[in-house]
Amino acid sequence: MVLSTLVLMFGLLANGQGFLKAKGHMIVNGNGERVILRGMGLGGWMLQEGYMFRLGNVGQQYKIKAKIRELIGPEKTAVIYNTWLRSHTTKADIDSLAAWGFNSVRLPMHYELYTPAVEDEPAPGQQTWKEEGFALTDSLLAWCKANRMYLILDLHAAPGGQGHDLPISDRHPERPSLWESEANQAKTIALWRQLAARYADEPWIGGYDILNEPNWGFEDVSDKSGGREKINAPLKKLLRDITTAIRAVDQRHLVIIEGNAFGNNYNGILPTWDENMALSFHKYGNFPDEASIARFKALREQYNVPLWLGESGENSNTWYQQVISLAEANDIGWAWWQQKKIGINQPMEIRINPGFQAILDYWNGKGPKPGAEEAYQALLEFVNNTRAENTVVHRDVVDAMFRQVRSTEAIPFREHVIGDAAIVQAVDYDLGRNGYAYNDLDTASYHYTPGVNTRGNRGMAYRNDGVDIKADNGAYYIFHTEDNEWLQYTVKVPKAGSYTIKLTVAKDSADALLDLQVNGKDRAKGLAVPAGAGWQQATVADVKLDKGENRIRVVFARGGCLFSQLEFKRK
Repeated sequence: MVLSTLVLMFGLLANGQGFLKAKGHMIVNGNGERVILRGMGLGGWMLQEGYMFRLGNVGQQYKIKAKIRELIGPEKTAVIYNTWLRSHTTKADIDSLAAWGFNSVRLPMHYELYTPAVEDEPAPGQQTWKEEGFALTDSLLAWCKANRMYLILDLHAAPGGQGHDLPISDRHPERPSLWESEANQAKTIALWRQLAARYADEPWIGGYDILNEPNWGFEDVSDKSGGREKINAPLKKLLRDITTAIRAVDQRHLVIIEGNAFGNNYNGILPTWDENMALSFHKYGNFPDEASIARFKALREQYNVPLWLGESGENSNTWYQQVISLAEANDIGWAWWQQKKIGINQPMEIRINPGFQAILDYWNGKGPKPGAEEAYQALLEFVNNTRAENTVVHRDVVDAMFRQVRSTEAIPFREHVIGDAAIVQAVDYDLGRNGYAYNDLDTASYHYTPGVNTRGNRGMAYRNDGVDIKADNGAYYIFHTEDNEWLQYTVKVPKAGSYTIKLTVAKDSADALLDLQVNGKDRAKGLAVPAGAGWQQATVADVKLDKGENRIRVVFARGGCLFSQLEFKRK
């Protein structure tokens, strides 16, 4: 009896909550409980896109490799890429994601890590398998299982490439695409059968996202994105053929499909052909409102199938909080894009080392060609910078994606203890939603919405809120202030007292005026920014601060100034 109980307990532990599956409008676990997937896409690991690393017009991964090969030769290029695959994503990344609240990971796979290109097969029609991609996936799955996170396999780069957007599938435009080659389609189908056979009994594989972002004009070849397609017959046939291959070896895993036009055009594809299926859609650069997802909700109702927001991101914290709130209010799980790259709008930022910047300058025609050994060492350093422990963690992004979805409370970005004297950097205003921790009039980018030209953080530095922040030799300051914008700072005061507060400011382009509020009360109104070149100090005397927590707001009553810090001094 004891032995059988132990066996049962071990089985429950090993299987977690069982396989994810579709149940009406919901994705549920093996216990029939609703699961809201909160995921992160591992973009840049198996498949690099040039924009992630500020490579200008060098978009596809094979072109990036060629540029590196030209600098350091083929042998050292192979070392760089082998090191990349073992450094960019490790257990530390998955542990971090789990600690922040993510319960799933989406793996963008490059087929060439699993099987050669059709053009490189020893014999026509042959399918040769490479262990490298499968071994990397096995390791990732083990890290996910250890954290009780679901791993969703996403074929991001299919044989031949699935669209006219070349970087997302590392497509060679001079070769036949996925849609122009039966051999490429056969390889795609065979790869999914191989993956499904390998992972058929793994409950922490959350599902198979079988073809990322198709974008192709089948009937109208001028329709590069596939947005005007009415039938999508080749896409539907391939998706069905892949599903059939998967079901020949795996009856349990969720199959996720994406429509044409980057996952958004489902004309002619539905109804679904498998009882355990979900529809994915992608959302970038449009408004975070019900109207933007209405057509997908209509498909859910009509075909009784779950929805999954398989990609979203590349925007501001305000937009993240609003999109995630929208999705979860409609019982839709999500996977963000992406965990790390150069820049501020994801949880981890990859640092640019000087040697890598010199390579970028050379490739962009702004600097001399580095020597081979110099370039090799610079690339090795950059690869090391991709490791989780060497990245810059943007707590504001994570906070927006989880805490701010559920709370309007503003909390300190850093601990500010105000003793006899203290300095608070202007950019260290509170964490929280727009209108609660700060007020900014331009908080997000709607780059796919005609006529809307907002940008969010115009300086693209330090934080990912709408507040405009510029970098200046390792320091940061606020710029592009507009009328009635404000910033809030929560400070701790060990002993009540009267303080002089000096605001370090500079005129930008207008006669700026400031207000200072403490705990909701005005302490100074219409404070003029001093005239003169460079940084000046606007002083407010006799500001009483209570013992304990105080909330200070700097209000740009009339915008047009720069702002770098607050200086406190007890009288």
